[in-house]
Amino acid sequence: MVRIRLTRMGKKKQPFYRIVVVDQKKKRDGAYVESLGYYNPLKEPYEVKVDIDRAVEWMLKGAQPSETVSKLLGKLGLYEKLEEAKSKKA
Repeated sequence: MVRIRLTRMGKKKQPFYRIVVVDQKKKRDGAYVESLGYYNPLKEPYEVKVDIDRAVEWMLKGAQPSETVSKLLGKLGLYEKLEEAKSKKA
């Protein structure tokens, strides 16, 4: 199964995350299929940048977001666009 999850980047005590599409069996920081964006929790307020269109495409193909990524994408309005895309397909 393919998942959309965070992979850790950055230095010690300075985390920075990429939002990536990866096979569920791969390691957290292992090879990924595609990078969709990034999440920087150290900025105030935190910074998130995601290619929403690509994320919607992957979710339509069956990719499942992790719990944390799901919350981040929800705040960006991904689920509204996902519903629009599903209604256009039907």
